[in-house]
Amino acid sequence: MSGGPIFTAAETKAAEATIFATGVSVAALMQRAGRAAADIAWDRFGPLETLVVCGPGNNGGDGYVIARRLADRGVRVRVAASGDPASEAARAARAAWGGPVEPLADAAPAALLIDALFGTGLTRPLDAAIAGPARRLMQAARRRVAVDLPSGMASDDGAVLTELPVADLTVALGALKRSHRLMPGVARCGEVAVADIGFGASTAEVTEIGRPQLVAPGFEANKYTRGKLLVVAGAMPGATMLSALSAQRAGAGYVELLGAGGGGEPHALVRRGWDDAALRDPRIGAIVIGPGLGTDDESHRRLTLALDTRKPLVIDADAVSLLAKHGPARIEPPAVLTPHGGEFVRLFGAIAGSALDQAREGARRSGAVVLLKGACTVVAHPDGRAAIGAPAPAWLASAGTGDVLSGILGTMLAQLGDPFAAAQAAVWLHAEAARRAGPLLIADDMVAHLGGAVAGCL
Repeated sequence: MSGGPIFTAAETKAAEATIFATGVSVAALMQRAGRAAADIAWDRFGPLETLVVCGPGNNGGDGYVIARRLADRGVRVRVAASGDPASEAARAARAAWGGPVEPLADAAPAALLIDALFGTGLTRPLDAAIAGPARRLMQAARRRVAVDLPSGMASDDGAVLTELPVADLTVALGALKRSHRLMPGVARCGEVAVADIGFGASTAEVTEIGRPQLVAPGFEANKYTRGKLLVVAGAMPGATMLSALSAQRAGAGYVELLGAGGGGEPHALVRRGWDDAALRDPRIGAIVIGPGLGTDDESHRRLTLALDTRKPLVIDADAVSLLAKHGPARIEPPAVLTPHGGEFVRLFGAIAGSALDQAREGARRSGAVVLLKGACTVVAHPDGRAAIGAPAPAWLASAGTGDVLSGILGTMLAQLGDPFAAAQAAVWLHAEAARRAGPLLIADDMVAHLGGAVAGCL
């Protein structure tokens, strides 16, 4: 269900130490990393005239290896450095480069700039004597490639310590780092490609949300084994309808819109006027409550009844606001809370740190899985596990797309049972439906593309 690991700087060092323990030297790993990064840059941008800018650490050492690798391919390459190499491996890489090294401040720009100044582990802003020339050279380049992380970024929390032009491509060495997926850092990285340098099995606490592995129904399946989902209607019928339709298209066998009368299309959607007893149907696999619910006394009563069922719950939108106003503080699992940033603050107050820190703390306090929506979407379990979604299409910033997500999530929760796995699957399918819908999407467009998104996971 999850993708690859997302490392902290400390986890990266531990992974490197594991490689060194097998007899691989620092210099050999540097060669491996630099060659992999050079090959990826070549694949993306071809033989553009290139300037590699190198810092004093091992990231700079990677840069010298990149320069030699590209030169061997026939690329016109120059190297500029902010200072002399500080490690033995980096000094050896500079010697192996064999060409001239210009002072960073005096270097002329090139069409392609490869940023190997500072990578994983940076904790403070760049000195002005480095930041100024780097900014000038990056602005003048047609394309920019960052090695491991764009210079000026922290590794672990997405913080931008020094503002520099955005990279077109970032080559993550060995594994993603947290700042490749957390705001505001993710917006500075451009495309992110992971270079395999031999990291083994990971024990990282955080992973990327990957394509889910779903199972098609067998011959013995019926509509209830495929998941009966109850969507609670309320004050805004459009929102609840989007959730219900999305749940159907995501694969639920039976979707009931409770609290909505009348008929209409699709005829396969069951509509029932409000009946408290309907919440006690033992065939219900999950309940979605919140989209279009409203925040009046009747809405609160319906939320209380849903919580009392102890059935798997998706708690979204107005239901989150009602929890913030009335409680309870903790939710009986299995449940998923799906706030956006403003709803999160209303529910939990201001929590310092990145979206990852906030989601994990919210999950710990509430006892529910938290799916924190935003430019970077985080899924956090109360036990500390967490996963972060890859950047999704910016066109998702449109009314109703959160209602679509809640419907997908309801289906995944009814079918998978595990709220942590269900939330990750829903995030991936939601983004994939948006990609298939294309630019200028509205939420309704996504519903039509959910079938294809799910089919691609079977």
